[in-house]
Amino acid sequence: MTQDLSAVSWPVRTERLTIRPAAAADLDATWAFRRLPEVGEWVTWAEPDRAAYAQRFLAPDRLATTLVVEHDGAVVGDLMLRVEDAWAQGEVAGRAAGTQAELGWTIDPAHSGRGYATEAVTELLRICFEDLRLRRVVALCFADNTASWRLMERVGMRRELHTVRDSLHRSGEWLDGYGYALLAEEWRARR
Repeated sequence: MTQDLSAVSWPVRTERLTIRPAAAADLDATWAFRRLPEVGEWVTWAEPDRAAYAQRFLAPDRLATTLVVEHDGAVVGDLMLRVEDAWAQGEVAGRAAGTQAELGWTIDPAHSGRGYATEAVTELLRICFEDLRLRRVVALCFADNTASWRLMERVGMRRELHTVRDSLHRSGEWLDGYGYALLAEEWRARR
């Protein structure tokens, strides 16, 4: 599904950050931190070299779901925003189309510990609920990725799922997973 993010006035600015759709020119800046072992530990795809990363990053579907996070003009992270259909029975499936999003994030370890991830993901939630008028967002992580699930809890997401050894990690081990979610009405009640 091609997502339409035209309801958002890009770039979006927070107190310290700029969030905007990724472009081909962001390839090297994102490769610089995505190639690091401490990042590759948790990302879905840890490409072995720049050429493989470029092929994946520049794919139209990937660029369409990737946002970059900048601080003072430098790329300090990236976000995934994938608008999707909620599960529904056949007779009402049309009403579930494009009503939720899956979120993801990666912050350059050189810029971690400064609250950028919390600020960026909080703004991403605002974009989802206020600009895109979605009804629900979800995010997944390995249970061992403490930084990720703590971020989900900091921004107000609720743990809905704890799976047991269902996710095969590139280490060869089966790891537990967590699923978090937030509804639009929960977001509004907090604001």
